[in-house]
Amino acid sequence: MRSALIIRPSSLGDIVHAMPVVHDLAQHRPGIVIDWVAEESFTALIELNRRVRRVIPIALRRWRHRPLRRATWREIVAFRRELRLQSYDAVIDFQEQVKGALIAWLARGPAHGPDRASIREPAATLAYRHTYRVHPDQHLIDRCRTLAGAAFGYTPVGRAHFGLSSPVSAQLPDAPYVVFLHSTSRADKLWPEAHWRELIAHFAHEGLTVLLPWGEPPEHARSARLAAGIAAAQVPERRTLPELVALLARAQLVCGVDTGLVHLAAAIGAPTVAVFVATDPRLAGVERASALARDLGGIGKAPAAAEVIAAAGEILRHR
Repeated sequence: MRSALIIRPSSLGDIVHAMPVVHDLAQHRPGIVIDWVAEESFTALIELNRRVRRVIPIALRRWRHRPLRRATWREIVAFRRELRLQSYDAVIDFQEQVKGALIAWLARGPAHGPDRASIREPAATLAYRHTYRVHPDQHLIDRCRTLAGAAFGYTPVGRAHFGLSSPVSAQLPDAPYVVFLHSTSRADKLWPEAHWRELIAHFAHEGLTVLLPWGEPPEHARSARLAAGIAAAQVPERRTLPELVALLARAQLVCGVDTGLVHLAAAIGAPTVAVFVATDPRLAGVERASALARDLGGIGKAPAAAEVIAAAGEILRHR
């Protein structure tokens, strides 16, 4: 077993949670060749892991909006050709959906995945040659590590290692700064803006620059609202994913809702506080990724701003 193909196209947080598998495989199978299939918007992140030899981009999110265009089918043919350039000893599907299983089925190599009792979409198991029981009631990091260990015959132990290098960036503030990530793809995960304003005012009073990154126009508008009237709060220019990695890695503190960039911040070792409102931190919290990370809240339990401030103080004292 000297080569592996990882199928985890999306989303950002789930890709981050699967990243420790690369370190585990390299430790238990020295010299192994690892390739990864990912959505085109996330390839630059995976390339920051130097143990991944090749990232094969896929554009499922774009293709589904233009399925009948000739250009789409040309891209699909080109993707299939690149996917089948090499035969693998194991193709491991971490997506747990039919779309991931179909990619694994197209690849050259035996497909491995969770069994019907463990997977999100049981129909996906029809594409697997080998299936394994992976207990669903555990953190996604541990689910991914367990699946890879079962496929390659080892038991993962110890803290997760993400192996992401931080790129050099000239677009960083000169003064100490904190990063607040208020946006998420799900409205039910949002934290009240009044709480964000209280948090921003506190850290501005402490003499820190507060950065409010954004990705889409509605997020930019929210950043502008939150920064209004607070001189230390800044809405930076839109940044690429590698530029955001550099920004997060050098922050004094990162605080945000349950979203991919928050999980990324914890994975690269930034002091991180994650605010949970509609999801379970036991299954997807940041504490599993880093000793400098804290989870607050839970399903229907939005924490107060004072709780976040207290958790941040504890982390910074520990650091």
